[in-house]
Amino acid sequence: MTDTILIVDDDKSLRYSLERMFEERDMTVITARNGEEALERLGETLPDLVVMDVKMPGMGGLEVLREMRKIYPKLLVIIITAYGTTETAIEAMKLGAYDYILKPFDIPHMWQLVDKALEVNRMMKTVVAYEQTEEGGETAECIVGKSPQMQEIYKMIGQVAESNVTVLLRGESGTGKELVARAVYHHSLRANRPFLPVNCAAIPDTLLESELFGHEKGAFTGAHTRRIGKFEQGNGGTIFLDEIGDMSLPTQAKILRVLQEGEVQRLGGTENIKVDIRLIVATNKDLEKAISEDLFREDLYYRLNVLSLGLPPLRERRGDIPELVNYFLKRFNKDLKKNIVDLSPEAMERLVSYPWPGNVRELENVIKRAYVLCKGSRILPDELLLDLGTAKKISMEEEKGVKKGLEDLLNEVYREIKKVSQGHNIMSFIEKALIARALRETKGNQIQAAKILGINRNTLRKRMEKFGLKKEVNIIRNS
Repeated sequence: MTDTILIVDDDKSLRYSLERMFEERDMTVITARNGEEALERLGETLPDLVVMDVKMPGMGGLEVLREMRKIYPKLLVIIITAYGTTETAIEAMKLGAYDYILKPFDIPHMWQLVDKALEVNRMMKTVVAYEQTEEGGETAECIVGKSPQMQEIYKMIGQVAESNVTVLLRGESGTGKELVARAVYHHSLRANRPFLPVNCAAIPDTLLESELFGHEKGAFTGAHTRRIGKFEQGNGGTIFLDEIGDMSLPTQAKILRVLQEGEVQRLGGTENIKVDIRLIVATNKDLEKAISEDLFREDLYYRLNVLSLGLPPLRERRGDIPELVNYFLKRFNKDLKKNIVDLSPEAMERLVSYPWPGNVRELENVIKRAYVLCKGSRILPDELLLDLGTAKKISMEEEKGVKKGLEDLLNEVYREIKKVSQGHNIMSFIEKALIARALRETKGNQIQAAKILGINRNTLRKRMEKFGLKKEVNIIRNS
């Protein structure tokens, strides 16, 4: 599906240049010569982005922007302005414009703004669903999984979405924190207002404060004009701060002020500006450890941790892997115009047993690579290109953890033996407990459990039958 751009400018040559530029990337372009015509075009087709000049005959750019934002609060608008009218552009930012660009502008800078705006637009418009939509249905991204852990996540999203409290999302990289953040937004009472994502780790700390809170002219070297920050720009909407654990302590103090007072102060400014923002934050860091190392403010932590959702790593919900694979294949078939039906049983077994240090994001990349390499209608094991070195290292670390757990259990058992005066059945008790613990620690993987216990798989199966542990293994695998 191509993006649609509305260009609004009374300068025919500029309209033509921008139209050619966007059409070269196969975008659908609509043009308007003035503000009145632009509002008419919006009534016919709602674009993904508007690129509009400020100075036009008839309705000025600011007046048009006000009308656009009244009718379409989530519409993203990039303002074009001459050097002498930057204050007008700043006023446009206060009215909710996404950004502005000065004339004469260079093409790479324009593309940078356009690409960022279109990505934000996709985040706001693409609804995050909990179930896969039928092919041909409305476009949606899905949070996939029916495991108990994911069922809890769905319940929590439903519980927190309609409140205005801050939500803290915790989990390893690649577990889908951004997707959950968008699901909370789409099901919230602010779903008709802007959603502005900011990756705190991707922006140098010296620029992050300006990005969030804005700055006054002359606030620092290079601050040639006033800048409106995301908190002012997104007033009434939702801001998603990803990787908040990477934020510096001074910036954390200013976030705390927003949460406590509901106001911001631009860098170099003295005015307190009231803002109404719903904050969703995410981190893959251990915030409690960061607090103990004086890298994260304890008072901010308690403000953020009002409602916390912990996203499970993929290795703890292996039962969801086949459904995730099916979802990715359907999506790639639609986007890449091939028809790959499924994976061979051996390939699927390899995926299910892999430890997935990169979680769902890594699984998606592995399936996409295999999809491109696949020569038939079914992906084979050799086409998966898994990082087996990493898998072996993680497997060894997990095995060490399992052995440590078994040692702890043995110590616990021996303590219990000392309490038992006549333990005529104590060896059976110990054996059953050890086997149950090994199966639990290996997520029901009998080969790995037998290896840790130092017995072969047939012996393990006989012991499982003897102690009635088959039912417990099924529960473990489905958990």
